[in-house]
Amino acid sequence: MAATIEFFFDFGSPTAYMAYTQLPSIAERTGASLVYRPVLLGGVFKATGNASPATVSAKGAYMGRDLARSAAKLGVDYAPNPHFPVNTLAIMRGAIAAQHEGEFQPYLNAMYRAMWTEGRNMQEFEEIAAVLGTIGLDPARYGTLVQEQVIKDELKANTEEAVSRGVFGAPTMFVGSEMFFGHDRLAWVEELAGAGDIPPTWTA
Repeated sequence: MAATIEFFFDFGSPTAYMAYTQLPSIAERTGASLVYRPVLLGGVFKATGNASPATVSAKGAYMGRDLARSAAKLGVDYAPNPHFPVNTLAIMRGAIAAQHEGEFQPYLNAMYRAMWTEGRNMQEFEEIAAVLGTIGLDPARYGTLVQEQVIKDELKANTEEAVSRGVFGAPTMFVGSEMFFGHDRLAWVEELAGAGDIPPTWTA
């Protein structure tokens, strides 16, 4: 039976962006289904006591260099966002709304492009509206959707589920019950998704 890869993400994480660029091809190569699970990273941090590496000077400096290396190695477009860290509540609710509306893939691509190649300030509603307009989505409609209680509740539920399953940051991927954190674990995600079972060498 084909594996399922669950991708817990927040647009505000540059390492989740790196994972986003690679997971579709991993799913294609392994025959796995790729399921996108929007979460609010700030909520994950609050629940787990974790924090962004950017809050620690040395970690932030290292992360900047490492992201540039990752982008070069993976061959993907990437530019540091000058507004980082960004409050992503509105655009993460928008991701849930886009899933409900059947418009998720163009929404996903546009938001990641705006955040991590164009350097837009995606906590500003004017910027969000402009990006939505580039893919033919009505900003007013999305402004209404993200205020609907069902959308708010689903993002909260995704975040709570993630924490209950051991998630402490993004990107986090699950293949079955096995959890992998970070874009530097994608090779392991691919190995397990392709194997369809936990390799014997991974057992405790």
